[in-house]
Amino acid sequence: MPVPRPALSDAYARLTAAFPGLEITELGAGQPAPEGGGWVSAASLAEGGADLEAFLAWDDAQVLRDYGRRARPDVVASFGLHRYAWPACLLITVPWFLHRRVPRFPVTHVSYDRSVPGLSIGRLAVRTDGFACLPGDPAAALPGTRVVADEEALRAEVRAAVAEHLEPVLAGFGPRMRRRGRALWGMATDEVVEGLWYVAHLLGEEQRAMRELEALLPGATRPYVGSAAFRELTGPDGEALPTRDRASCCMFYTVRPEDTCATCPRTCDADRVTKLLAAAAS
Repeated sequence: MPVPRPALSDAYARLTAAFPGLEITELGAGQPAPEGGGWVSAASLAEGGADLEAFLAWDDAQVLRDYGRRARPDVVASFGLHRYAWPACLLITVPWFLHRRVPRFPVTHVSYDRSVPGLSIGRLAVRTDGFACLPGDPAAALPGTRVVADEEALRAEVRAAVAEHLEPVLAGFGPRMRRRGRALWGMATDEVVEGLWYVAHLLGEEQRAMRELEALLPGATRPYVGSAAFRELTGPDGEALPTRDRASCCMFYTVRPEDTCATCPRTCDADRVTKLLAAAAS
């Protein structure tokens, strides 16, 4: 049963206000999913066919345009998965973080368009397939709502909702990435953590997000790999610099070996400090 849009729209409005590079449209009852132009459905990406090939051609062209060289096909596929999964996870984690509501999005209920000028990430069109909330939530009486017992039960809903959406998507991308189960779910773990961590920083709630993510992914929460893995480094003037250890590698080092991410397993702590200080200064 379609969920009334106000149940989630406030969370998505705050997300867009803080991060204008991503737009989210909630489809109403009977409203068809967008097609044509740059739109692609998550279901078609999961099928691993022509739509996925076209999707990855965008990443292939972008690497060549920005870095003057081609990336390996498996690296291109890794970039493509990241660019889809990062915003897709926010569809679930942001309403949970802001309002303690956890929506469900089967792959048939999400479409993505990253071709819009001025939007660094793109836009998502979604049809909510119910959501979970806590007792006492004013939305608990809405149609399509599942009331769960407590915070841990709600965290389990987050893990289940992300897994429900990403599992078929990982199956579509996996063969092209030359990665299987644990490696793919390591990437999924990183998308969940780093997406919400980034957005919460923009919202001025970074510390709370780190605590929430540590509780969400404490380790041994299969199919996810590892924990949120936050830790703190110290800058030259004693400043605290939060970082984390990724469960996976995005393979960007194969394009520019001298330029790795601050959370990459390949980046030593001294280099992390340098990168984090530069990011803070900018």
